Amino acid sequence: MRIRLSFLLLSIFCVHTSANADEWKLVWQDEFDGKSLNYQQWETEVNAFGGGNQELQIFTDRPKNVRVQDGNLVLEAHQDNAGIAGTVREYSSGRVRSKHRGDWKYGRFEIRAKLPAGQGMWPAIWMLPTDEKYGTWASSGEIDIMEFKGQEPKTVLGTLHYGGQWPQNAYSGDQFELKQGSFTEEFHTFAIEWQEGEIRWYVDGELYQTQSKWHSAAAEYPAPFDQRFHLVMNLSVGGQFVGNPNDSTQFPAQFLVDYVRVYQKR
Repeated sequence: MRIRLSFLLLSIFCVHTSANADEWKLVWQDEFDGKSLNYQQWETEVNAFGGGNQELQIFTDRPKNVRVQDGNLVLEAHQDNAGIAGTVREYSSGRVRSKHRGDWKYGRFEIRAKLPAGQGMWPAIWMLPTDEKYGTWASSGEIDIMEFKGQEPKTVLGTLHYGGQWPQNAYSGDQFELKQGSFTEEFHTFAIEWQEGEIRWYVDGELYQTQSKWHSAAAEYPAPFDQRFHLVMNLSVGGQFVGNPNDSTQFPAQFLVDYVRVYQKR
């Protein structure tokens, strides 16, 4: 097991810079210090649906694409023509979720990760509604803690999706740009603090946006962000959001997650 004192101090620092640390209690965590994924906390998703964004990957449960190694969760994309049940895709990658293993209404969600570089690389840390009380996407909401375009190594985005069912959906958000370095060179900490009627986004303890205005076609405010959500982490390849890989994109590409920590108000 690696010594994590520095990481713990960083986490405490982040909590202090965002809110009074005494307000938060750690209720769920994964430090990825074992030899394999903890399936009591995570489910590995297997599909070739393209995520509704014309993505090019197939998500598999192979250790090649999803594994725990050297104290990190590794989501790794390959250009390998992988296939499942007769469906073959040029690229393969990994996606995990905490649905029915970790579901929360409100809290602080903190993830330390290192992101992959390259045109068409799309790592994301996000949250989806566990029960879809208000209907299918995006009427029951989506919380994007962090999205990243591999060709824009200094910038991450935080976004909310809400409103009605597609195509009557709406979204709002902002971005954070590093003043020095890039998100592909070292680990950074991404967090949100979600409470009734307000969600705040942080990078390395720095608040960069607060949202308190959204709407639902199915219920009164603060719906849809008044139900339990679960975490999703994945590395997508290509699609309409980031564009497809080109000759400069290098494979394999790794999305590394050092830890996930969930806090709730005491």
